Amino acid sequence: MISTTVPTYSDTAVTPARDVGAVAARPRLSVIIPAYNEERRLQRTLPRLDRYLHTLDREAEVIVVENGSTDRTAAVVEECGRRMPSLRLLRVPAAGKGWAVRAGMLAATGEYLMFCDADFSMPVEGIARFTALLDGGAPIVIASRETDGAGRHGEPPRRHLMGRVFNRAVQALIVPGIEDTQCGFKAFRRVVARDLFSLQRTRGWAFDVDLLYLARRRGYPVRQVGIDWYYDADSRVRGLPDSLGMMGELLRIRLNGLSGLYRRRRPPVDRARPGAWADGSPLAPSAAPTAWRRSA
Repeated sequence: MISTTVPTYSDTAVTPARDVGAVAARPRLSVIIPAYNEERRLQRTLPRLDRYLHTLDREAEVIVVENGSTDRTAAVVEECGRRMPSLRLLRVPAAGKGWAVRAGMLAATGEYLMFCDADFSMPVEGIARFTALLDGGAPIVIASRETDGAGRHGEPPRRHLMGRVFNRAVQALIVPGIEDTQCGFKAFRRVVARDLFSLQRTRGWAFDVDLLYLARRRGYPVRQVGIDWYYDADSRVRGLPDSLGMMGELLRIRLNGLSGLYRRRRPPVDRARPGAWADGSPLAPSAAPTAWRRSA
């Protein structure tokens, strides 16, 4: 496993950290998991994800982006990495789920990039539905708890109501027609992910809206997949305070669009990123035949 630190909310260099393993081949699929104080859940979900990925007919990597945790999240990932050679740890001290996901997606090396919540409130086998649609040519596939075939299990009515109120604001201000922007499972073709995440401005919980707004502006169709979603009471969303913060982020997204911050004529070139892995080797160019290199 490779451990790396990203110091700030910017495209600055990646600084070295400890290396406890590596993967040999460039993966077809990258799974990115943002993690803030996820010691308990990752002990359960990482082995389950690893078992599932071993059933696939494609190479895969897993990147856990540790986001300013105060528990043993990083230690748990490193312990799991001894049994999971495909696992990488990226450390982002700056707070914000949006920035954690952005850092992981821009560091990923796969052809398909998918970010997933650490609790895997969707059955892990559901990943196959996303990759099948990407195989079929879809540029973006997102999970939905509201579209046909979806099911919510164990969610308190108050929590559901808060989500629906927020979605009405999202549709009124930013992206009409998408009934669930906040479900934490979204997959992208590589070139699309590089385009959108390099433009993303939102650091917090509403970053999904930022991405979907950018996707619509840049002409990428979005496929929605109804999933079975299982509520976990150990949520990192703090009810009313975070809901108010997300409303503020919606307004900033709208203002960013009006002020031209999202303008770019063509996607970014897929080149090497600055910085180095823990063994001192530079980050490999994204188009290289290996995910990363180690010194002899």
